[in-house]
Amino acid sequence: MLKTGHPAQVGAPDPERKNSPILDEASGDEEGLTHNFEPETGVCYFNGKPFAIGEYVCSGSELLHCEERGVWVRKGPCDPR
Repeated sequence: MLKTGHPAQVGAPDPERKNSPILDEASGDEEGLTHNFEPETGVCYFNGKPFAIGEYVCSGSELLHCEERGVWVRKGPCDPR
Protein backbone atom coordinates (compact mmCIF):
# COMPACT_ATOMS: atom_id res chain seq x y z
CA MET A 1 0.00 0.00 0.00
CA LEU A 2 1.47 3.34 -1.05
CA LYS A 3 1.12 6.18 1.42
CA THR A 4 0.45 9.71 0.27
CA GLY A 5 1.99 12.80 1.78
CA HIS A 6 5.45 13.44 3.10
CA PRO A 7 7.67 11.16 5.17
CA ALA A 8 7.43 11.66 8.92
CA GLN A 9 10.08 13.95 10.43
CA VAL A 10 11.57 11.82 13.22
CA GLY A 11 14.46 14.04 14.33
CA ALA A 12 17.86 12.71 15.35
CA PRO A 13 18.34 9.17 16.68
CA ASP A 14 18.19 9.04 20.47
CA PRO A 15 20.83 6.56 21.70
CA GLU A 16 18.69 5.80 24.76
CA ARG A 17 15.82 4.47 22.60
CA LYS A 18 15.57 1.50 20.25
CA ASN A 19 16.90 2.34 16.77
CA SER A 20 17.51 0.05 13.82
CA PRO A 21 20.91 0.38 12.10
CA ILE A 22 21.30 3.05 9.41
CA LEU A 23 23.30 2.00 6.36
CA ASP A 24 24.55 3.97 3.39
CA GLU A 25 22.75 3.18 0.12
CA ALA A 26 26.09 2.78 -1.68
CA SER A 27 27.32 0.01 0.66
CA GLY A 28 24.63 -2.41 -0.51
CA ASP A 29 25.61 -4.89 2.16
CA GLU A 30 25.57 -5.32 5.90
CA GLU A 31 29.14 -4.47 6.84
CA GLY A 32 27.83 -1.49 8.82
CA LEU A 33 25.85 -3.75 11.16
CA THR A 34 27.12 -4.36 14.65
CA HIS A 35 27.93 -7.91 15.70
CA ASN A 36 25.13 -7.96 18.27
CA PHE A 37 22.44 -6.78 15.81
CA GLU A 38 19.45 -9.12 15.71
CA PRO A 39 17.49 -8.54 12.50
CA GLU A 40 13.82 -7.73 12.85
CA THR A 41 11.17 -9.03 10.50
CA GLY A 42 8.89 -6.50 8.87
CA VAL A 43 9.79 -3.48 10.99
CA CYS A 44 12.43 -0.76 11.53
CA TYR A 45 12.68 1.23 14.75
CA PHE A 46 13.44 4.91 15.11
CA ASN A 47 13.51 6.34 18.64
CA GLY A 48 11.42 3.41 19.85
CA LYS A 49 8.68 3.78 17.23
CA PRO A 50 8.15 0.93 14.74
CA PHE A 51 7.91 1.59 11.00
CA ALA A 52 6.89 -0.99 8.38
CA ILE A 53 9.21 -2.24 5.65
CA GLY A 54 8.93 0.19 2.74
CA GLU A 55 8.22 3.31 4.82
CA TYR A 56 10.30 6.47 4.51
CA VAL A 57 11.20 8.94 7.27
CA CYS A 58 13.19 12.16 7.43
CA SER A 59 15.89 12.33 10.06
CA GLY A 60 16.97 15.95 9.92
CA SER A 61 17.91 16.48 6.28
CA GLU A 62 18.38 12.75 5.46
CA LEU A 63 15.76 10.57 3.79
CA LEU A 64 15.76 7.05 5.24
CA HIS A 65 14.00 3.97 3.82
CA CYS A 66 13.05 0.96 5.97
CA GLU A 67 14.28 -2.13 4.15
CA GLU A 68 14.38 -5.89 4.60
CA ARG A 69 15.77 -7.25 7.85
CA GLY A 70 14.73 -4.06 9.63
CA VAL A 71 17.52 -1.70 8.60
CA TRP A 72 17.33 1.93 7.52
CA VAL A 73 19.09 2.85 4.28
CA ARG A 74 20.06 6.45 3.48
CA LYS A 75 18.42 7.51 0.22
CA GLY A 76 19.64 11.09 -0.02
CA PRO A 77 18.41 14.47 1.14
CA CYS A 78 14.93 14.88 2.54
CA ASP A 79 12.89 17.28 0.42
CA PRO A 80 10.88 19.54 2.76
CA ARG A 81 8.20 20.10 0.11
